[in-house]
Parts: sequence; C-alpha cells; structure tokens
Amino acid sequence: MTFQGAFTALVTPFKNGEIDQDAYRELIEWQIEQGIDGLVPCGTTGEAATLTHEEQGEVIRICVEQTKGRVPVIAGAGSNNTKEAVNLTLLAKQAGADATLQITPYYNKPTPAGLLAHFKALSEEASMPFILYNVPGRTGLNATPETIARIANEVSDVIGVKEATGNLGQVSDVIEQCPEGFTVLSGDDFTVLPLLSLGGHGVISVVSNIMPADMAGMCAAFRAGDMKKAQELHFKMQPVNRVMFVETNPIPVKTSLGMMGKFETSFRLPLVHLEPESRIKLETVLKENGLI
Repeated sequence: MTFQGAFTALVTPFKNGEIDQDAYRELIEWQIEQGIDGLVPCGTTGEAATLTHEEQGEVIRICVEQTKGRVPVIAGAGSNNTKEAVNLTLLAKQAGADATLQITPYYNKPTPAGLLAHFKALSEEASMPFILYNVPGRTGLNATPETIARIANEVSDVIGVKEATGNLGQVSDVIEQCPEGFTVLSGDDFTVLPLLSLGGHGVISVVSNIMPADMAGMCAAFRAGDMKKAQELHFKMQPVNRVMFVETNPIPVKTSLGMMGKFETSFRLPLVHLEPESRIKLETVLKENGLI
C-alpha cells in the first residue's frame, strides 16, 4: 500500500461530552466522496490527548469500518511513554488500521539514542508499519535528519515521516539522507507544494478537513505535472491555512466544520471555544473563500 497524496488529520466530533459517531461517519464519508487520499484518526487534530484508550480504539475502529478499505487509514497511536505507545499501537492493529502515526516522545525529550530505542521497542512489541511524527512545536524536541535516517535504516517498521518543522532545509536533508522509498509527508499545510517539489510524497493535513478536494487536487495536479493548477490551489488555500492557526489547532478547524453545518462545535478541556475576535476573523476568511 502506498502512502502518498493528501491525508486528512481528522477532527473528532463530540456531542454531550461523548464521541458523536454519526457525525464522525458522515465526515469520513464526505472526505472520501471529495477525493481525499487517506485518513488519520486520533492525531493532534483529533484531540487524542483527551481520549481514553478505549475511546481511541473506538475512534480508529469507526474510521476503519466506515472507510471500508477505500483509502488507507493511518491511526495516531503515539505517546511519550513507550509502553503506552505499544498498547495504543496494539489497539490500532486490532481495529484494522493500515499504519500508525508515532510522535517523538514529548516532554521527557529523549536523546537520539533514546528515540531509536523507543521506536525499536515499538517495532518489536507491536509490529506494524508506522510514520514517525516530528513536530518540535508540540514536543520541544526536533528529530534531526541524521536521527530520522538512522531510525529509518535500523527500524524496519518505520515507512516514513510526517515533517512538521516548517523548515524546508530540514525536509531536503531528510529526503537526501533517508533510504529510497521512505515516505516524506508534510505536517504543515503551507509547505506541501514546496515539499512535493523536493521529492516529498504528500501531507497529513488540517485544512483538508474543510477543503479535502482542493488539497487532494493540488497533490494530484503536481503528480500529473500540472504545476499551474497545483500553484493555483496552493494559493487558494493559503488564506485558509493561515486562519486555521489563529488559535491553537484544532479549535479553528473544528469551529469551521461547525459553521459549515457538519456537526456541533464541541471541545474537551483544556481546549475551549474561539475568542470572539478570532471567530470574526475565521468567519470572514471562510465566507471570502465560499466555504460558508
């Protein structure tokens, strides 16, 4: 199975404090109808940090069940606790996910040797393909290209990286140093097109929650050699990309889906609703771009 193109880092709809299964299934169905290349439940955008293990397994199971093999499912299953990451990966495996997304351990900030040991243990105890997730803005730790290349060479289950440094120099070094066939996905929507031009393979996207056809279309246009169309879609999405981070993700994108009538906007603490001035900015951009 190939992991390229536009993958949506799915939000998790809540209703009365519980997972809104119906809204989630409808969102998944709409994503596939719009041409998305793959789905990623239980990432940062899916508020995995506030899901219980039982809920995380349920969210992944619903996604796999609703997708019915039409697109790949990469399930968020990472933790800063290796044992917990193993347990979450086993849940994802049991639910039928095609691969997992594994964040570099946050807060405890392991050394390069610790990172390698973490991913080796994960592979040995819960073997299935996984994408390493490098997001220093969330973890306080930047996995260098040298470290990523070493993990890629020494851990057979790692098939790629979600690069969310926003640093195209680092992306270039990762692509240069990692083995042939290693998948490099953008973790920042504004860098997708330049990443593709360097030899990257796609994106795990926030904005594709609300613009799946455009993000998938940009990746497809690039692969087809239609750079003009790819550039048009890149610049079409840029104002929306920017406003998706007017406050902490996933607050703006989830609010957007609420404005679009997809489901009731609801968060779990410590996330709260947008500030009024941020909501005005968001609503303005969504209206200007014909999304509401």
